[in-house]
Amino acid sequence: MKIILPGGTGHLGRLLTRALDGAGHEVVVVSRRADARVPGARTVPWDGRTAGAWTAEVDGADAVVNLAGRSVSCRYTEPNLREMMASRVDSAAAVGAAIAQAARPPRVWLQMSTATIYAHSHDRPNDEATGVIGGGEDGVPAYWAYSVDIARQWERAQTEAPTPGTRKVALRTSIVLAPGRGGAFDLLWRLTRCGLGGPVAGGRQYMSWIHGRDFTRAVEFLVARDDLAGPVNLASPNPLPLRAFMAGLREAAGVRVGLPATRWMAELGAFALRSDTELLLKSRRVVPGRLLGAGFAFDLPDWPAAARDLAALVRAGEGA
Repeated sequence: MKIILPGGTGHLGRLLTRALDGAGHEVVVVSRRADARVPGARTVPWDGRTAGAWTAEVDGADAVVNLAGRSVSCRYTEPNLREMMASRVDSAAAVGAAIAQAARPPRVWLQMSTATIYAHSHDRPNDEATGVIGGGEDGVPAYWAYSVDIARQWERAQTEAPTPGTRKVALRTSIVLAPGRGGAFDLLWRLTRCGLGGPVAGGRQYMSWIHGRDFTRAVEFLVARDDLAGPVNLASPNPLPLRAFMAGLREAAGVRVGLPATRWMAELGAFALRSDTELLLKSRRVVPGRLLGAGFAFDLPDWPAAARDLAALVRAGEGA
């Protein structure tokens, strides 16, 4: 197949390109960087907002997987939040317009979304059918609602795009864990190896995650399954509290001690890393109801085994 990846130069794009290219597909990455190079893909430029020569690649393609959007690993200042919103909504609208104008539109459009759309929850898992959409929960910072609104608008841009001949899937993705610079696992691994892999603010908040291999397999599964449309959670079926998550990572890393961090310490750390504490403090208890119902089998559904696998991949890379 010919598969178009807008926003495919980041960590997830490179992960997905490697899997798709390895499976024999033609991959075209659409990037705002004219000089971008992704191994296994051909790259064409766009501005993330308007039509251009890149739309010719969409015409006749088999699938579009839109990953475009400003990284959420930043300080949640008003300018950054506005850019997070605009980069997602505008790029989704541009992809929808390109599909609508294509003489031979792709049969499927997978649009990146986020598991952050669900409410902060400790006591109940959120699947696609019964999950509670977040915003305005008691006891959480008010600005967290903006992240939920970004997710809502992001998905709405896809839903409202006039593309009747193209199946649409919104990928409500949890944290994707795979080796490689720029990824979440790289940061967690380095913090753990430095002895900082303890619980944060008590560690009761849930961590929803998916191994990189299962992420790419799920994307390929959803491209192939013509009967699946709408929101789909990309998350392991076994989320767990952050305290247990970090303990599993320390065990895989062979690190005995992980210093805990209070909420104010997390705020200082987030400031130093130019990030935001919502990424660690919000309890994301998300499960993949539709994937499991469709018969998708996870290779690594449990965190201890997934952590050991990731640790082995990191060590193999370091050895190489």
